[in-house]
Amino acid sequence: MSFQSFHETWFEQLRQLVQQLGQAPRPATTADHHQLQQEMVQKVMSHCHEYYRVKSIAAKRDILGVFTAPWATSLERSLHWIGGWRPTTVFHLIYTESSILFESHIMDILRGLRNGDLGDLTPTQLRRVSELQCETVQEENYIADQLSDWQDGGSDIIGMMSGKLDAKMEKLAEILEKADQLRMKTITNLVELLTAQQAVEFLIAAAQLMFGIRRWGINHDRQRENNVSQ
Repeated sequence: MSFQSFHETWFEQLRQLVQQLGQAPRPATTADHHQLQQEMVQKVMSHCHEYYRVKSIAAKRDILGVFTAPWATSLERSLHWIGGWRPTTVFHLIYTESSILFESHIMDILRGLRNGDLGDLTPTQLRRVSELQCETVQEENYIADQLSDWQDGGSDIIGMMSGKLDAKMEKLAEILEKADQLRMKTITNLVELLTAQQAVEFLIAAAQLMFGIRRWGINHDRQRENNVSQ
């Protein structure tokens, strides 16, 4: 199976998992509900791990094919950072979701009622999110610098011997793998500091953002193709 075929299958499976995730009871009122939330979060995380495992194998075989992501829409590729979504994007998502829910529950909060959702992030959680964001920015910059160095050496490709070109592609595969590892690491760190209910809400929000961007991208590409054919 090509990685493009794998991606399509994986993406549809993600839709199914997110649907199941949305059916998990919130808030968890029993131990069984809490256990169900944790199990569903783990399923989604395992699904993400599998994606990057297979992607790593595919990149070693055809780095340019994976790096350019032909399975993605034009909109998705325009938002890519080193072959995928930018890790720090999820922090903006957390802050946005937290603010929206906080404002919608403001009257309950004033009455001392808590919902246990992303609008109820504790000061400790918020501080840790901020720390993770700073750490992730530093790691992003480090990987981006590596890609910049790789690109600066692009002129060396002209007239290269086959062995040297292979080494050049291997280096690009390493950079992509580091970026993917940071993506997975970022999600994992955030999920670990959230409660089960908050993790469910975070993963649903992240997936819905991904689905929305892909849907808009497909519509844009279809419209562009229709305009060209006219």
